[in-house]
Amino acid sequence: MSHHKKGSDLFYEIQHAFIGLNTEYTLATGEATKRIYLDSTASTLMMKPAHDAVEKFNHHYSNTHSTLHFGAKISTDYYQWAHDRILSFVRADPETYACFFTGSGTTAGMNRLARVFKHSRPEKELAIVSIMEHHSNDLPHRKHMDKIIHVPLKERNGKLGCVCIETLETICKENKGQLNYIALTGVSNVTGIMNPIYEAAEIAHKYGAYMIVDGAQLAAHVPIQMCDPHNPNRNIDAIVFSGHKTYYPGSPGAVVARKDLLLSVEPEEVGGGMVRDVFVDNYVVKSSFPDREEAGTPNIPGAIGLAVAVDILDRIGMHFLFEEEDELIQLALKKMKSIPDIRIYGETNTDFCKRVASISFNMKELDHGLTAAILNDYFNIAVRNDCFCAHPYVKEMIMDDLMLGIEDVDMDDIADYVELKRGMVRASFGLYSTKEDVIALADALMEIATNKDKYTKQYQVDSHGNYIHTSFQFAFTPFYPIK
Repeated sequence: MSHHKKGSDLFYEIQHAFIGLNTEYTLATGEATKRIYLDSTASTLMMKPAHDAVEKFNHHYSNTHSTLHFGAKISTDYYQWAHDRILSFVRADPETYACFFTGSGTTAGMNRLARVFKHSRPEKELAIVSIMEHHSNDLPHRKHMDKIIHVPLKERNGKLGCVCIETLETICKENKGQLNYIALTGVSNVTGIMNPIYEAAEIAHKYGAYMIVDGAQLAAHVPIQMCDPHNPNRNIDAIVFSGHKTYYPGSPGAVVARKDLLLSVEPEEVGGGMVRDVFVDNYVVKSSFPDREEAGTPNIPGAIGLAVAVDILDRIGMHFLFEEEDELIQLALKKMKSIPDIRIYGETNTDFCKRVASISFNMKELDHGLTAAILNDYFNIAVRNDCFCAHPYVKEMIMDDLMLGIEDVDMDDIADYVELKRGMVRASFGLYSTKEDVIALADALMEIATNKDKYTKQYQVDSHGNYIHTSFQFAFTPFYPIK
């Protein structure tokens, strides 16, 4: 793969270079077809060039923090490169910001930041989040902060859009002395709706607060600019994103945060690698990054794989990727709006509210679990269903649908009825998604919409609330012995 290829050329080459794109499954019809993977918001497929790079690295694998043997020198150099590459990917000044890896996604990093911000300014007890947050950017702040306010979303024609900036500023102004930080998702994992994070950062700084961004759905799809050279008030103080959502499953979460904020509090996790010296009665924590934030042996191959993946994204060009995926979203919205009985959740006018990567919907008279099962069993289209770890947001949008028909349900069955109805179907896209995938989804949904009875009678609900086909049973050949 040449480093000198134009972004568009590299894009079309990489688009087909993902492990699992050609995986075949046998359907309920007896036909074996290639799967159409539309579950990228949950986890992306693995970029093969990144996988291949790590395979080469593994021949030299050693622990880091040594340069006295060849393997350790290579590991130390590449692991440091991984941190530097993440910083440059999010356009963060390495003099001001540090990168460290943690956990298996965004959750561990967000918990770490919530503790840091709480203990660095204990007198400022309030954090602001939005109603659309994934639990990873909601529950850590609830747990570690004394007080949380959920800022509402814009609403137009009964559809929820992005965070309302005007209301956000009003809340900040009213709570100026207490406000510690604002934590917002860059892109909703449910609807793909983008939030105005840089405007929010400017408001946060105006009222003496910090700005944290959940970049889990942002990093693989949208250019990130943590440092604004023209207006530092729009700088992001910290961002967290997930490697498994950025084309390298098995990689850790990445945190980029201001060094001065991290240095203000001793790391919660202590152990090997993060101390300068240890005595019988005390220890001295390193002041250097990333060591002080990474106790223990890190996931070295995962971090390197993630860095290679984002390096390739940067070579393609994130602005180019954003425009390509915008065309895909526009096509999907147009096709799905023409299908009878489909309800798409969230603002669908992208002039009013930009969308990235995800569309969540339901089909009238079909539970979300049933729609997802039919798409899988008959069309080999992998989508996700339920509440996507964003329960308050999903409940807010489906409440009217949930109430339909509930008056006819026996009181003893109310809980089971609500459980089956409480959720959505989500189709989500990645770098490897194509217009053909979108058309296949639309055609499948049209087929289901016009033949609901044909498909519905093939399923029954098991004791766990799952829709199970009455005659078809999925089977696959184990790739490793399971005892």
